[in-house]
Amino acid sequence: MDIWVFMDYLILGLGWVLFYSSHTFLATLNIKRKIKSLLKGQYKWYRLAYSWFSSLFFLALFLYAGSIPPIWLFASGPGSTYLGFMLATFGTIICVKSMRDVSVSRFLGLRPQDDLSENEPLVTDGWYGYMRHPLYAGLILIFMGYFLYVPNLSSLFHLAALLLYLPVGIYFEEKKLLTLYGKRYARYQKEIPAIIPRFGK
Repeated sequence: MDIWVFMDYLILGLGWVLFYSSHTFLATLNIKRKIKSLLKGQYKWYRLAYSWFSSLFFLALFLYAGSIPPIWLFASGPGSTYLGFMLATFGTIICVKSMRDVSVSRFLGLRPQDDLSENEPLVTDGWYGYMRHPLYAGLILIFMGYFLYVPNLSSLFHLAALLLYLPVGIYFEEKKLLTLYGKRYARYQKEIPAIIPRFGK
């Protein structure tokens, strides 16, 4: 591998580390409380700023990956392409249906809110009745589908970064949820699996 191509992939990997680190760091309760103390009444716009930052960062990583000379890992054929589309489609369906159970305007910050003073309802219905993190499950399927459709090293980096991050991200997210919802979330955590759904009881 050419040294400059190696550096491109190194930067891509570090970009994903920075993206997921900032994603978790900026969502922790302690950091949000410190930001609220600085922003005062303007904190109600924090979630919208956070959503914009995350979305632009995410898009920038994919655009940067597209600029790297591709290293193909295997030849894409009709079978892998079809499977990739199926996985990505099913992952998208899971994400969309999961968002029906939450307020999109609150989730994205389109509706100004102080989420430290006003807890969002704990959703345990719909897809959240089968797994605690359906959005993550949907993203895994989408990234897997994308890798099968575009089987190069950049796509593998996207998928590997997500899979490596999830145990860490889930740990810190659930630590926050236990603080916010207490025994109710602890009971939900024991009854419902994290990512692999359980349809029968």
